[in-house]
Amino acid sequence: MTRWIGEGIDSLEEIDARVIAPIVAPRLTWRWWLAFAFSGSLTLLMIGTVTWLFVHGIGIFGNNTTIVWGFPIANYVWWLGIGHAGTLISALLLVTRQKWRGSLNRFAETMTLFAASMAGLFPIFHLGRPYYLYWIVPYPNVQGLWPQWRSALVWDLWAVGTYITFSALFWYAGLIPDLALLRERAKTRLARRIYGVFALGWRGSLKHWEVHTRFYRYMAALAVPLVVSVHSIISLDFAASLEPGWSDTIYPPYFVVGALYSGFAMVVVLAAALRWACSFEPFITVNHFEMIGRVLLMASIIMGVSYASEWLWSWYGGERPERHLVAFLFTGPYAPLYYCQLLFNVVVPQALWFRRVRSNIAAVVIISIVINIGMWLERILIVWATLSRDYLPSAWRIFLPTFWDWALLFGSLGAFMFLFMLFVRVLPALPAHELRKLWIEERGA
Repeated sequence: MTRWIGEGIDSLEEIDARVIAPIVAPRLTWRWWLAFAFSGSLTLLMIGTVTWLFVHGIGIFGNNTTIVWGFPIANYVWWLGIGHAGTLISALLLVTRQKWRGSLNRFAETMTLFAASMAGLFPIFHLGRPYYLYWIVPYPNVQGLWPQWRSALVWDLWAVGTYITFSALFWYAGLIPDLALLRERAKTRLARRIYGVFALGWRGSLKHWEVHTRFYRYMAALAVPLVVSVHSIISLDFAASLEPGWSDTIYPPYFVVGALYSGFAMVVVLAAALRWACSFEPFITVNHFEMIGRVLLMASIIMGVSYASEWLWSWYGGERPERHLVAFLFTGPYAPLYYCQLLFNVVVPQALWFRRVRSNIAAVVIISIVINIGMWLERILIVWATLSRDYLPSAWRIFLPTFWDWALLFGSLGAFMFLFMLFVRVLPALPAHELRKLWIEERGA
């Protein structure tokens, strides 16, 4: 029988102590300060870039009259894919009663909130006039402006807004028992009051656990179809158009699998970072990385089939623009990026067929980073390739990113990491109550 909690944990009290140690520790470790300083510097880079953007407009980006979306919308889709995966992973593992979920679900759900927040910023940056963002919200106004309901971008507003709201509730519901634990362990009166308010009077009675368990499972059952529908709507930003390479019925499932793929890859990176920085080795074991490696392997095969399907239907459909777009991907100026996309998303993950690779944490982390780079290239090329080779040859252009494109991308990565640094110091990154239950089950077995 596979054990999901490693050796070295001798009591339930020790589980509680190690989970909340990063929060109640009197002194911060140098590892935390190093990560905090690095992510903080990148966050300042993002703030500076956004300030420059609002002063000078989107002309600082590489966008041109043909490729009007450029980096911002591609980054939006990439971040949203990572964000959608966190809640989906947690909900799927809960619905299917996977015991290894207990070590991953809390920070995976937190990943959803932070990644979705990063994603939501990019359309605002892309507007050029962000102070008009409220125009797409349908409410009675004196200007007589109403959204174009046939636009997929308006669907995004409701889809993403609903998803973030639901994910926040799902995350908070799982956090309540641990907030009560922090209430009891807090060292200051103010901390006890704050944690106590958010714990909603939790006392751990049998009735409390019964209601919590039922509600949490209902939320998980709702989360799976919600995530699938929401990311399918995101894919309609492309599939609802008539552009070559975009108007394809494979896009909704293709985007959902891509989100799960990049999300699990990001979970691997976060799990390894928490394991190293917070001494969570007994809770995040080699078995967890081995299991996620299997999921990544299966997702890579599905992604390979999806790419092959695009090539097949472009050829079989007989449409010249569709065939020309595929040829452009393989032979045009973006060809090196496209070959890297195929290498990173399909070829490199095949190493996960071998158990020795899946059981090597460093190897799985490196493959996961490569996958996320590959998925970013995919999102970028979805935007660049089609808009670079539209139906009208006179409008053909090539996208060249500027320094500010890269600064905003790396700045958003830094801000994401910065938020995680703060999260680890305020709330438990692992669910202590689920780990206690799992420890009892494994020791009882």
